[in-house]
Amino acid sequence: MEIGEQAKVTRILGIDLGERRIGIAISSPEGRLAVPLRILNSQDALSDALAIKEIAQAEDVERLVLGHPLSMDGKVGPQARKVGEFAQTLRDVTGLPVDLRDERLSTAQARRSVKKTRGARKPVDDVAAAVILQGYLDGLLPSGASKL
Repeated sequence: MEIGEQAKVTRILGIDLGERRIGIAISSPEGRLAVPLRILNSQDALSDALAIKEIAQAEDVERLVLGHPLSMDGKVGPQARKVGEFAQTLRDVTGLPVDLRDERLSTAQARRSVKKTRGARKPVDDVAAAVILQGYLDGLLPSGASKL
């Protein structure tokens, strides 16, 4: 890379799909940290995918990471199948690659991390999306690499 030339940064959206709300997080410009972005009210699969497409385009996103709600024993249940179907809808609507990421306990972790700052009753869907995305980003780092 020549002086003054910048490495291409790939922005990634993390998505926590819920029955009523969808949490959205985005990777930081350097691609190492997940940052909560917003919470969408869920409507139907097509409307939700179009809303995510709009965000992805506005944020110049090149990949989507969707939380995959496996059961505690790692099996695919009804909700995980629904998320798998939504992943395909996202691929079709956005034209972007969509990776599924195990999200077991992500909402519980998000609730613990924001309980003091947001209060116990505030939605944490965007923070749960950041937890999912951060796990994905951490998996991209070479072994022994520092997050910061």
